[in-house]
Amino acid sequence: MSDASEIAGDIAQGAMLAGAVEPSAGEAPDGHTHERACLNCGTALVGSHCHACGQAAHVHKTLGAFFHDLLHGVFHFEGKIWRTLPLLAWRPGKLTREYIDGRRASYVSPIALFLFCVFLLFAAIRLALPTSIDGVGPSMAEAVANSRADIASLEARRARADPDEIADIDARLSSERLQLAELEKLRTQGVTDIPSGLRKADFRSSIPWLDGALKKAQANPELLVYKLQSSAYKYSWLLIPISVPFVWLLFPFSRRFGLYDHTVFVTYSLSFMTLLMVVLSLLGWAGLSGMWWLAAAIIPLHVYRQLRGAYQLSRRGALWRLAALLIMCSATLVMFTMAVVSLGVT
Repeated sequence: MSDASEIAGDIAQGAMLAGAVEPSAGEAPDGHTHERACLNCGTALVGSHCHACGQAAHVHKTLGAFFHDLLHGVFHFEGKIWRTLPLLAWRPGKLTREYIDGRRASYVSPIALFLFCVFLLFAAIRLALPTSIDGVGPSMAEAVANSRADIASLEARRARADPDEIADIDARLSSERLQLAELEKLRTQGVTDIPSGLRKADFRSSIPWLDGALKKAQANPELLVYKLQSSAYKYSWLLIPISVPFVWLLFPFSRRFGLYDHTVFVTYSLSFMTLLMVVLSLLGWAGLSGMWWLAAAIIPLHVYRQLRGAYQLSRRGALWRLAALLIMCSATLVMFTMAVVSLGVT
């Protein structure tokens, strides 16, 4: 039995033993108190909850009630989750519309559901994926060939370059030739692993801090994977503010739908996508590889159904917005990955 299983078993056994020997301390044998005034604010009780502060009228002083209150306070497990998940999976538009219109008591809130799903995804990824990517990247022979190709490309570019560009090209040529010489020297010595200092970072942009982060990530991909697995969930909330403007562009200047509507839509949608990734990760861990094609079929269908129900669109209106939104999702993922790399890779 694993350490986690042993800990869970000890907690369960301890809870049963504690419940059996717990003193009543003046309560009824079932652990319920029967006060007539609210223990929180002192208001006379009428009904099952205090009408002044909202606290439950009767305190259940048992260990089982403690863990029930913990689950209730964190995620409202009793009832709400089982009403929310079926709608999220099959009728996401209705769930989104119900929450926006104020019928919320029966459902888990979007942000609570999203945070819990992110926690599950992080746990599933840690279980299903390795913590490194050994063997990924070019071999020494491929690195030498790539370096030679880059030098040839720069020489061809220099031949047709303007005079003011030649100095910059010459500097890059000098760096490439030095690197090629070092790679060839290592290859003659029988070295097969490319040192991190010689791994190429070909991505360049006009953003210095992003270039620096990507250079480090490409030089040490094993560290990048570790950083992403250990810290990406911390920044998952960024997906919401990144995605909302794209959804707003589908309804520009609409008086019927505001940013709040789009935020609820995005958060519930991201919750479903996260749960889908959890399921697929666990299927892969169980040996059912090649199941990721399901995401390509399920995600567009889910987004289409959510668009139609949440915004009460026609089929045509939902279809063109679906096509646009799928393109926007690619941009969102790129922006999120860039943000995580820049924040997580030091």
